Amino acid sequence: MVSVHERSYPVPVGVDAPILEVMASMRAMRRLRPDPVPDELIHRLIEAASWAPSANHQQRYSFVVVTDRDQMARLAVIWQSIVAFYQETFLSVPRTDIEPAAFQRTRDAIDYQAEHFAETPVLIVACYDFGSYPDAVRRRMLRTPGAFRRFGLRRTLTMLLHQGKLTGRSEAASIYPAVQNLLLTARTLGLAANVTTWHLMAEGEVKRVLGIPTSVHTYALIPVGWPIGSFGPVRRHDVEAMVHRDRW
Repeated sequence: MVSVHERSYPVPVGVDAPILEVMASMRAMRRLRPDPVPDELIHRLIEAASWAPSANHQQRYSFVVVTDRDQMARLAVIWQSIVAFYQETFLSVPRTDIEPAAFQRTRDAIDYQAEHFAETPVLIVACYDFGSYPDAVRRRMLRTPGAFRRFGLRRTLTMLLHQGKLTGRSEAASIYPAVQNLLLTARTLGLAANVTTWHLMAEGEVKRVLGIPTSVHTYALIPVGWPIGSFGPVRRHDVEAMVHRDRW
């Protein structure tokens, strides 16, 4: 069998495309054509996202789908401010861990997306809200003091100290698999997409534009559209460089 890194591109597109080849060619693609994406394809993206697992099978994810041009224009103003800040701070010094040409290509793609953000065909905002579930869990735990004794005092104190972190990571673990499903489906259907969390620098503004309740957490913005350019092999570190066997 030919390795996904050895095959000749263009890559396969369609519902029967091999999943490993889809993953190996799913670049973050920020240059999008302004052509609209049919509603039936948007529906398929969200449906695929809903197939992902969630904590305790709560399925508390929500997706705000933005296609209205006026709404996109309002978000574009916010996004352009975020990108300008990011470029002037985090990207002001070239990275030494990637080659200069690759670094510049990334910067150029980020600039293009910001400049043309108002033309984004579809923007999907991935949200999650546990609601009252964490309080219900705490009440359930308090009704089982024996479990705490068996768990041990040190572990119990550590757990209580980091309960907010546990809840936050459980929410993230419930929405990001859905985001990955969405991205893989977009790539399979020939749609370009990328995922970003930069909006968190101005999350309140984004939520006000979209009417998202304050209690709901937004975990990703996903611009989606038909690609300018082509899919191709991703570049990643060698597997052995990432693996720690049996202990760090």
